[in-house]
Amino acid sequence: MTETLTKHQILAALKGVKGPDLSSNIVSLGLVSEVVINKGRVYFAISVDPGRAAELEGMRKAAATVVEGLPGVASAMVTLTADREPGSSSPRPSPTTNPAQSAPPQAAPKPPGPQTRAEMARPGTPGETRQGGGGIPGIRRIIAVASGKGGVGKSTTAVNLALALKNLGLKVGILDADIYGPSMPRLLGLSGQPQQLAGNKLDPMRKYGLKVMSMGFLVDEDTPMIWRGPMVISAISQMLKDVAWGELDVLVVDMPPGTGDAQLTMAQQVPLAGAVIVSTPQDLALIDARKGLNMFQKVNVPVLGIVENMSTFVCPHCGGRSDIFGHGGAKDEAAKLGVPFLGEVPLTMAVRETSDDGKPIVVSDPDSEVAKAYRGIADTAWAEIESAPGGARPAPKIVMDS
Repeated sequence: MTETLTKHQILAALKGVKGPDLSSNIVSLGLVSEVVINKGRVYFAISVDPGRAAELEGMRKAAATVVEGLPGVASAMVTLTADREPGSSSPRPSPTTNPAQSAPPQAAPKPPGPQTRAEMARPGTPGETRQGGGGIPGIRRIIAVASGKGGVGKSTTAVNLALALKNLGLKVGILDADIYGPSMPRLLGLSGQPQQLAGNKLDPMRKYGLKVMSMGFLVDEDTPMIWRGPMVISAISQMLKDVAWGELDVLVVDMPPGTGDAQLTMAQQVPLAGAVIVSTPQDLALIDARKGLNMFQKVNVPVLGIVENMSTFVCPHCGGRSDIFGHGGAKDEAAKLGVPFLGEVPLTMAVRETSDDGKPIVVSDPDSEVAKAYRGIADTAWAEIESAPGGARPAPKIVMDS
């Protein structure tokens, strides 16, 4: 039974896997990260020397095989993490969960990052694929919904934007890339786990006509994800490329807040059609929104525009309006930075209630002022994408200075 599976059992089994020195085991060497177990699915990482990441792929596969052989284990997601040593000037490579060719120990091969793995076909128009570019077969466009800081309503905006795009007659999916704080299960009222299909692909969950994937479906809501950056990057990569998304006109990605590894990974691994920046009108939020906007511009991802969320508070009793967080700040910022202003969304009790109930306002109250605001944002953002010359852009190569 999966309920009896424990971390102790996992670690005991992993003691049978030799470490890089071929004498001690990976547990005794302290190379195994926090182990997460959820309904038979096991997740952990193995820390390795960055210069030997490709060479040690066999060790990773051995660890996965050992764990998957335990009673009650349905699958194991094992990642090699390669962190930069203190004082080192070399950049930290991204993790690998894909097979890599072995190299002689003396060769010290370059660790495989997203740009050195076999690239998947990048779709142009539906049904057409082109090699190179790192795209996902069947998905025409990918939009990142981002914010410079948390608490500005980014996830609520992302899910209502996705539903508004669906109302345009598009085939839409949404990926919850916030590994530490996944919101889509709650926002969409979804529970359960995605089914595993042939070829080790996951079948996305479905609600309101959207295809949905989130770490929240794989790990219990109260389970903290005590993962380092490389493990998070690997999880995002797998949810992008190991999910049977099928044919989609657009995949909306709810990004974690900030400008860190997850955002850079998205820019590296897939050709983003553009980014939507969400902010409140107050100066403190706009400072961080500006950072997020500048980050996407630095990695050549088009900024589709800025959304001013919680633009004004609408009293549910008298209908009066109060500018709790100010008003118009995001619109002014968009004008200063020369990017489109996509629209403003008022703060209402209905937004909070429908979000908590798993019934986003675009579907639960489509005639409301807020739902109309989201549809207007979707119209403007999609028009920006469709008017962009050249269609989908190739994923840029990113070099981080130490």
